[in-house]
Amino acid sequence: MSSESVGGILGAIVAAVVLAAAVVLGPIGQYGKPPKTKVDQAPATAPAAPAAPAPRGPVIKEVPN
Repeated sequence: MSSESVGGILGAIVAAVVLAAAVVLGPIGQYGKPPKTKVDQAPATAPAAPAAPAPRGPVIKEVPN
């Protein structure tokens, strides 16, 4: 057997192990997981007043040459 055929066989074995692990462990991320349950919290007594917008810097419309 040449080193290329041994490498191919070992590569196939590693690929099969990785594929089997992916199937056993399931999908990654939110897919396939049950949705998270939301905990009901008591509503706030009064909504907070919106804050005043932050002051912006000067707007330069024309730049002197």
